Amino acid sequence: MTKPLVVSIPHSLGRDEAMRRLKTGLTRAASSVPMLSVDEERWEDNRMIFRVRALGQGAAGHVDVADDHVQVEVVLPWLLQRFAEAAQAAIRSRGQLLLTKK
Repeated sequence: MTKPLVVSIPHSLGRDEAMRRLKTGLTRAASSVPMLSVDEERWEDNRMIFRVRALGQGAAGHVDVADDHVQVEVVLPWLLQRFAEAAQAAIRSRGQLLLTKK
């Protein structure tokens, strides 16, 4: 089994506001990336469990929302591991956009 890709994103919104933003953010973020689709997105308390598909490959993970940070863990299939660094940067960038105070 491969190690999960882990991204921690700090925020100052508090857990409730961060969760509110994230609940609309995954599907919207996926729609802006043509090769990415969301197969599953469900919430259990402050954890979002998801499955996405890119380049015909599935990936699964979860997002834990805390008062001051969000931690994303995703297990990439072998083919997508080649893009792990780019995926990590994209997750961090899009996450920061969602969690920046407006």
